[in-house]
Amino acid sequence: MRHVAVIGSGPAGYYTAEACQKQFGEAVRVDIIDRLPVPYGLIRSGVAPDHQSIKGVARRYEAVALTDTVRFVGNVEVGRDLSVAELQTLYDAVVLATGAPADRSLGIPGADLPGVYGSAAFVGWYNGHPDHAALEPPIGAGPAVVIGMGNVALDVARILSKTESEFSGSDIAAHALEPLVDAATPAITIAGRRGPHQIAMTPKELGELGELADAAPWVDPADLPPAEADAALEPGLRKSVSLLRQFVAAPSKKRRIAFDFFAAPRAIEGDGHAERVVLERTRLDADGQAQGTGELYTIPARLVVACIGYRTPAIEGVPYDARAGRFANVEGRVAPGLYAVGWARRGPTGTIGTNRPDGAMIAEHIAADIAGDSGRPGRPGLDALLSGRGVDIVTFRDWKRIEAAEIARARAGAPREKFTSIAEMLAALAG
Repeated sequence: MRHVAVIGSGPAGYYTAEACQKQFGEAVRVDIIDRLPVPYGLIRSGVAPDHQSIKGVARRYEAVALTDTVRFVGNVEVGRDLSVAELQTLYDAVVLATGAPADRSLGIPGADLPGVYGSAAFVGWYNGHPDHAALEPPIGAGPAVVIGMGNVALDVARILSKTESEFSGSDIAAHALEPLVDAATPAITIAGRRGPHQIAMTPKELGELGELADAAPWVDPADLPPAEADAALEPGLRKSVSLLRQFVAAPSKKRRIAFDFFAAPRAIEGDGHAERVVLERTRLDADGQAQGTGELYTIPARLVVACIGYRTPAIEGVPYDARAGRFANVEGRVAPGLYAVGWARRGPTGTIGTNRPDGAMIAEHIAADIAGDSGRPGRPGLDALLSGRGVDIVTFRDWKRIEAAEIARARAGAPREKFTSIAEMLAALAG
């Protein structure tokens, strides 16, 4: 029997558990540990609330979780309730699947002003994550600037632009829905350092901007390269740039979502809160990198959301690559018996599905590195340790009761109304 502990219950964690099942069959026991009483990580709190079809992948994880070989151990925080070193004494393998839940800093003057948020915090707010549910972003107080040229920036701009009816069928948190529809953001700018040929936006997400009821995307034709240059792009990017070209002639609607290319943020200014963003006009060098031209200009912004990437928080005693913002590893191996998977291994790149081969690789490493039964106690040892410390775990069947309570309290047309604090989740379980 091999005993495996996976820290983190998002896609990387569940794909790793599934891969271990396939690798070892009944001769494995996997405990998936999460500090929250609820599973699924970014599927629950990072995927846009109006993208319910993407969240459907959780059904696959549920099928894994309801087997005897895999157990969800919720409401247990590594670093508070126990350490990685202690887990290593209990399990043959410990897999870090913590994701990258921390925002990368803008690193410019004024980035700490009220009204400035990283996308992890802002997305967590409208998705009801307990760490961010108490935020009070100044929705509707003035224009918004979204910094970044990826799909997360599109998600943020789209959520800021929707009408109440367009949120039908979503699981956006009630505390976010009310200000978003009652105090609509008057104008939104999406700013990025490079040009249309360097975006990381996919056609589906870009196309959704063109279908909004009250807002229309707009691109300055002067920012677009010659049309014949699009031929050298890979097909997906070429389709995205084609959509940007269509946005030049956007229809007139109540609000505009303006793309500001070749624009690098240099400062955020305001008297006690964000009021404007200072940008520098850029140009691309021979390597396609943005270089400042010295031309500065400002745009008004009462709300600023930086969608520029994420970092994996360090864990005491675990080798860490501060420059890359992830655990130090070689193809997922961190130290003997210690592994990293998903964003914790490679940084915040790839899609949800990218984590599946990542998990398979880690299962193969475990098979190659750990021969037979080491005699470590695994699951019983964890239960004894936590019980001795007065830590009550939340199992997957407990989570299903929490989920049933969220479904029961949903507003009309919504799939659920999430509990936005750990205390609420545990109270629902107790009830």
